[in-house]
Amino acid sequence: MILVPTNTPPLRSSRSLRTRSDTRSGSRSRIPTRHSLVVVASLLMLGLLASLASLVLAPTSAQAATTTCVADATTACIQGTLKTSDGKPAEGVTISAKPESGDALTGTTNAVGRWVIPAKTAGTYTVSLDESTLPSGQFLANAGTNDRKVQVSLGSSAGTLFQLTTTKGATIDNAATNDVTWQRFAQQAVSGIRLGLLLALAAIGLSLVYGTTGLQSFAHGEQVTLGGLLAYTFANVLGLNLILAAVVTVVISAATGFFQDALIWKPLRKKRLSLTQLMIVTIGLSIALQYAFQYFYGAATVRISTANPETVTIGGVTLTIQSYVAMGISIVVLAGAGFFLLKTRTGRATRAVSDNPSLAAASGIDVDRIIRLVWTVAAGLAGLSGVMLGLVLNGVNWQTGLQILLLIFAAVTLGGLGTAFGALVGSMIVGIIVELTNLVLPGDFKYATALLILILILLFRPQGIFGRRERIG
Repeated sequence: MILVPTNTPPLRSSRSLRTRSDTRSGSRSRIPTRHSLVVVASLLMLGLLASLASLVLAPTSAQAATTTCVADATTACIQGTLKTSDGKPAEGVTISAKPESGDALTGTTNAVGRWVIPAKTAGTYTVSLDESTLPSGQFLANAGTNDRKVQVSLGSSAGTLFQLTTTKGATIDNAATNDVTWQRFAQQAVSGIRLGLLLALAAIGLSLVYGTTGLQSFAHGEQVTLGGLLAYTFANVLGLNLILAAVVTVVISAATGFFQDALIWKPLRKKRLSLTQLMIVTIGLSIALQYAFQYFYGAATVRISTANPETVTIGGVTLTIQSYVAMGISIVVLAGAGFFLLKTRTGRATRAVSDNPSLAAASGIDVDRIIRLVWTVAAGLAGLSGVMLGLVLNGVNWQTGLQILLLIFAAVTLGGLGTAFGALVGSMIVGIIVELTNLVLPGDFKYATALLILILILLFRPQGIFGRRERIG
């Protein structure tokens, strides 16, 4: 389905690539790729540093009141968040977790309602809430189910939720709490915007690669996974500061794109392999990287930040601090990418190569250098997406990129293959639709929505929103 390059990006003009000096003298101009690359890298780094700084500074006061727990080979974390009936944090409430044999463990909710209990043995724990410690006027809903059985495994986290009400002895039908309300709609819509922004970081790079080379890389999801795992390595294994770990991760991810093109894709292009053959190579590369990740990191989910995530409620919508920061970083970086494509000579050259490589080469553009730049930037953006997903999802594993690859392809196809701005719009639409699907479908069924979107696009508008209809054959 994705092999047919029926779309070309809008906002392109090969005439704009010829400067006045070219017209007068007929000389071939050389695009200052290195200078523009420095500009783009600077924008990415500034946005990353500024936004990540808020990650460190913003939650300082809240974290001071939080009991930390790091799940490892000897420790499990039993945790949750307790809110009052009006959605405010319930502070100072005691939660206990009693194993099948031994003394009960206790924890207390902090200023944001978060509680955590470290456990040193695996097994079934009975988690209970001390109703005498509840805030005035608050009562436990469905009090008869206060004792909750929770299965705990070392090296992982487990949790349960307690619901509070203003009526003593009230029984709340859990099915009724799943009814669609404006609050739930707003929560899911904002979550969709968050997902769309993170998808856009990876989708724009994939779209640019397709636009300049005609290749849809199935290994692009593994670039996302690589970003998350590298951030975990630098932040937790090597103990680097989170900001420094993220910066180093983006740089190394970008370098992998540079060397991929230098060692694999450019030699294969010179041998004039077909796009089908190149796509098969990307599938093989994807599988190889997945099992390499599993070999070195194992199958368990690892956390970039071991601190328990703090939440902030704005307008009835509750998100973690990491989510707000990730959204801010994404907006800054996407704005920088748009500035690069619209306002720099290399950006215009990139759009021209995507539109017509032969004409771009005749205009004096070094097509190979543009393609090398695109692979580098695309890998760097995918790595940044992996870091942000790892923080938002509170974990990353060897399959993270594979799980969102369908969403990325759906976003790129919806926006129009080869169009960077189309990939952004497509990502936002896919992200919002997928999250809103949770209003009526449970759990991970929402990801099946991406496949439905992809099928409908190919049936009714295969060129996508911003693509141009072309005759094939």
